Amino acid sequence: MKGEPFFLIYSMAQPDLSFLSQQLETGDIKDRKLALAALRDVPPAQAVPLIKKVLADKNEQIRSMAVFALGLKPTDECYELLVGIMEGDSDYGVRADAAGALGYLEDPRAFDPLVRALNEDVDWLVRFSAAVSLGNLKNPKAHDVLVAALDSSEVVIQPAAIAALGEIRDVEAVDNILNFAQAEDWLVRQRLAEALGNLPTQKSMSALRYLAKDDHAQVSAAAQISIERLEALKEEDQQEST
Repeated sequence: MKGEPFFLIYSMAQPDLSFLSQQLETGDIKDRKLALAALRDVPPAQAVPLIKKVLADKNEQIRSMAVFALGLKPTDECYELLVGIMEGDSDYGVRADAAGALGYLEDPRAFDPLVRALNEDVDWLVRFSAAVSLGNLKNPKAHDVLVAALDSSEVVIQPAAIAALGEIRDVEAVDNILNFAQAEDWLVRQRLAEALGNLPTQKSMSALRYLAKDDHAQVSAAAQISIERLEALKEEDQQEST
């Protein structure tokens, strides 16, 4: 092990839970970060009690790491912990991480809290994360709130809402998102191209052929991938019907 970076030793060795617990309680910032990173190899039932030790850490980076870890270590209490943080933490970055972690958790109960966060949180980053996570939940009931988010005065929310509408396969929203086919921001056009690949309609295919000629390489590439996806889906449907 001589000469190996400390984080590699953490990841290669069997985690010592007692040692990690001590590091989380008394270690400096570096030690606490390393201990949290080491928990990636620990089963959720054992990891979550240790993660909880730093959910109220004075360092915002540590809290953010811990919140993100909860989304990857699902146990019965993770949902309530994340909702409480998303709705109550004073730091907008930590609230945004909690909203994002709820998406990773994919607990259907998170739908209503995420809708509230998208509609009511005072910071755009939290609303952005909430929109993305609503897509991860794949609940078609998100149609209204996501379509409304397309009209947000904060432009950064729009690509998140477009992507989420694609994730929930909301064919009824095609007309709404096609309004962004000529958006100035290429990232918005790319998200549109990606979303249309999940929305098999004739309008989607026509828009994708238009976006495949986009001046920005990433937009045109995303459009071409989506065209191929829709064509494959069409072939599958035809085969099933014969």
